[in-house]
Amino acid sequence: MRRKASLVLLAFAVFFTAMSPLMRWYAFPRLAKIPPSQYQEAVLEAKNPTLIDYGSMKAKKVDKVTIVQTLKGNVEASEKIEKNDGDSSRDVVVWDALSYVQDAEGKMVSKVPERYIFDAHSQEPVHATGESVDGDPVKREGIEFKWPFLTEKRDYEYFDAQARVTRPIHYKGTRKFRGMEVYYFEQTIPWTKVPFPKTMPVKGITPESLAKTGTTRWYTTVRKFWVDPTTGAPVYGEEIQNNELRGGTLLGGRDKVTVFSGHVKMREDYIQDTVSLVKSQRVLVLLLTSYLPWGFLILGALLLALSLWLEARGRRPGDPAPEASSDPEPEPVNA
Repeated sequence: MRRKASLVLLAFAVFFTAMSPLMRWYAFPRLAKIPPSQYQEAVLEAKNPTLIDYGSMKAKKVDKVTIVQTLKGNVEASEKIEKNDGDSSRDVVVWDALSYVQDAEGKMVSKVPERYIFDAHSQEPVHATGESVDGDPVKREGIEFKWPFLTEKRDYEYFDAQARVTRPIHYKGTRKFRGMEVYYFEQTIPWTKVPFPKTMPVKGITPESLAKTGTTRWYTTVRKFWVDPTTGAPVYGEEIQNNELRGGTLLGGRDKVTVFSGHVKMREDYIQDTVSLVKSQRVLVLLLTSYLPWGFLILGALLLALSLWLEARGRRPGDPAPEASSDPEPEPVNA
């Protein structure tokens, strides 16, 4: 009986030990994915920034500028790309993003739509028809909006939508944020000539009309992210951003005019919601990468030890020998 129990325990020990690496290296890449229908919204504010008045073409201080960023999963587009991709093992996510900027009175300053297409697990960009910024086709390199699961302590390539360029975003160390251990990343985009938004706040002013004046738009920013390394999701972000108009007849002989200059920070209520959401999601990732693999490995080791112990008890010396039969053996019969 002990031998049968030992064999059963040994079988379970082998099963759970084998499941340990399978959970980490097989199940995790297939189960930890961004859902194609995800919807997310974040609100950022710049207090007392400098903003251009297009009526007078002069910059002035305002109370605040609000930036509403939305990410909406486009399931139909992702399914179409997967069908045309030919790689059935890859799940593709399509995010239709919008960055909407408004002043303290709620008037639109600018709005820039994006379509970001990427691998659901690795967050690597997927180049397909529709990948764009403000209606212009782009070919992204590097990440945007989100880091990969199990973010590493290293620099990453990060795509800047305004400048349409990819530049390194540098790992600057581990920090504490709202009770979480996060990785801090920082990116600097130097002064770069960028296109005008296609939707301008004043009727009659278009990118084409501005181009005829010879006036150009320039942009620089210092981008900061606090990223949860387990999920790769930013829990907080800031930007120190500056935009200028330079040259041309539009400025009336001036060299440059500030379009926007301010320190943009995530609003407090959205910080709380983001931290709460990320904390719940990181438990699911840890189940696949840490809790279950290590739990199965430890359980397998315990079952193996118990199996060997039962086997040893079943074979230990000193057990009484079986008693001899009291019936005499029959004598052989001679012919």
